Amino acid sequence: MAERFYVTTPIYYVNDVPHIGHAYTTIAADTIARWHRLCGRDTRFLTGTDEHGQKVMRAAEKLGRTPQEHVDITVQRFARMWETLDIQYDDFIRTTEPRHQEVVRGFLQQLHDKGELYAKDYSGWYSTSAERFWSNEEVAAAAWLALKNPGYPAEEAVGRLQQGELVGRCPDSGQAVEWITERNYFFRMSAYQERLLAWISDHPQSIQPESRKNEVLGFLRKPLEDLCISRPRARLSWGIPLPFDEEYVTYVWFDALSNYVSALGPVGSPLHQRYWPADVHLVGKDILTFHTVYWFSMLFALGLEPPRQVYAHGWWTIKKEKMSKSVGNVIDPELLVSVFGVDAVRYFLLREIPFGYDGDYSPEAALLRFNSDLVNDFSNLVHRIVKWSDVALAAPGPLAEPEAELLTVAARATAGFREQIERYQFRGALESLWTLVSAGNKYVDTHAPWALAKAGNTERLAEVLRALRETQRIVVSHLACVCPRACTDVLARLGLDGPDLRVAFDVLPSGSRARPGDPLFMRLDNEPTLIALGGAPAAPPTAPPSPKKETPMSEPALAPSTITYDDFAKVALRIGIVLSAEKHPNADRLLVLKVDVGEPEPRQIVAGIAKVYEPEILVGKRIVVVVNLAPAKLRGVESQGMLLAAGGSDVASLLTPLHEVAAGSIVK
Repeated sequence: MAERFYVTTPIYYVNDVPHIGHAYTTIAADTIARWHRLCGRDTRFLTGTDEHGQKVMRAAEKLGRTPQEHVDITVQRFARMWETLDIQYDDFIRTTEPRHQEVVRGFLQQLHDKGELYAKDYSGWYSTSAERFWSNEEVAAAAWLALKNPGYPAEEAVGRLQQGELVGRCPDSGQAVEWITERNYFFRMSAYQERLLAWISDHPQSIQPESRKNEVLGFLRKPLEDLCISRPRARLSWGIPLPFDEEYVTYVWFDALSNYVSALGPVGSPLHQRYWPADVHLVGKDILTFHTVYWFSMLFALGLEPPRQVYAHGWWTIKKEKMSKSVGNVIDPELLVSVFGVDAVRYFLLREIPFGYDGDYSPEAALLRFNSDLVNDFSNLVHRIVKWSDVALAAPGPLAEPEAELLTVAARATAGFREQIERYQFRGALESLWTLVSAGNKYVDTHAPWALAKAGNTERLAEVLRALRETQRIVVSHLACVCPRACTDVLARLGLDGPDLRVAFDVLPSGSRARPGDPLFMRLDNEPTLIALGGAPAAPPTAPPSPKKETPMSEPALAPSTITYDDFAKVALRIGIVLSAEKHPNADRLLVLKVDVGEPEPRQIVAGIAKVYEPEILVGKRIVVVVNLAPAKLRGVESQGMLLAAGGSDVASLLTPLHEVAAGSIVK
């Protein structure tokens, strides 16, 4: 039986308008699922919508609809979005479906029968926006932070809250909370604190990335409280009724988290036995505690194994601010697709930032990535030999040195791609694959099929075209999980029905020809594209020109930023190859590199590039180094040179040579 793999997204709140954050998680999950299918694994990919709760009920009332009518309409926004983004899910679960409600009620009855649930009177601060209770300390801190000039220290906030002098605020939304006293059912979550800690210790990969796992462990340093898992129907009627007390409905998080199991059917069903536990739940970092502390405890109590991993990614921000409908900075994926196309949007979101970190979106960055990676590199590799598509391929034979070198690059690039994508490091995977894209373009430049054709050297032309078409096949077969439409097109041009992941130059049949086609991506101009994405930034005001001063003819006039050749000649630039890279012990934004610059010993260079590059991605990269800069200590570590990079203080990319020149080569 094939190895199986089960990946999920969170179920998205049905009242939300789909935005770039929803798209990011779902594209990542879709890419993972497609990759595992390509590898022959029995793969299941689940997504869906969360449709119960007070906010849904109130929204429906305002519109004169029943809650069910309301969710039946709003769920279509997500269905349409996933179609637009070419999301190939296996199941779409809705929490209003009978199959889900049946499993949830079964779980509740099981926990009730085991004594895991109990009723008690409870008073607390309730947030309708977050649909949860908060402690005095939490709502007081949020209220205090909301004040511009509070006039009293933060430690007094709780007292002033209790005296009614301070309006409590929800820590999530900032909206006012209300004090509620009512009887509810509670889950004995506190009993599972030690088991949670033991599980995380015994399964160190169960929460990733490492920084998120540390957040959960920090949360568990405080005593764990029991979890309120019900709401009175008198206050909230829109939910799944408790099977043992119809006067209450299920708390939305208990309801929502159960979807990962309910979508497989009842416990013990064929699908459940086949796919549970899930291999990975992809979630945003803001719902990590629910998916680890709450969910793992629930599963322990139900006698079920937790998922093998919960991976919490970061947020897309706009000018370093979280996207919010109230702020008005939400990015519509439909707009991006209308400008760039679906494959380019999928590529940009996965390539731009390391998965797990926050990333700042800008239309300029999206346009730069499109024109650079997809037009200049990828589309160029695919299209530039279209003129010779009708040339029949040579029979496979022993590889000459240039082809053997290209195949070696292909093996290294695809091995890196596989290793990185199976750790959900999409950026690293694509960077690794792009070394083959670059090598393929270099091979075209070096072996010039146009010159071979002009000279009538058809034998060598057929050999070169085999290496190039096989390189194209290898690239698009691996890239197909990220850019499925473009890669399907290229594979069809090569006469293939689907991806073939073999890294060899003898896969395409002898005598086969390619089908010509249009370029996959066409360059977009800056100004109209930026306007289409929301408006190009206005040009900064310019100061009126100052009166020109006459300069003696014997002295050439130099602008303030102009230097002479002698000035430039003082800077010694060399090509360096990164031998190792690691995080700086005392600074999060710095990396410490060992770089071969053609000297007897490698240089140690400290660079502020940690927010852009993972250390392991840099090993083997060729970079440009200033080698005659005086050594300096950066946060206690000596740096013996400086790297050249684009982007100013916010590094966008290291400068690298187009070709694989030797370490120590002079740059001028």
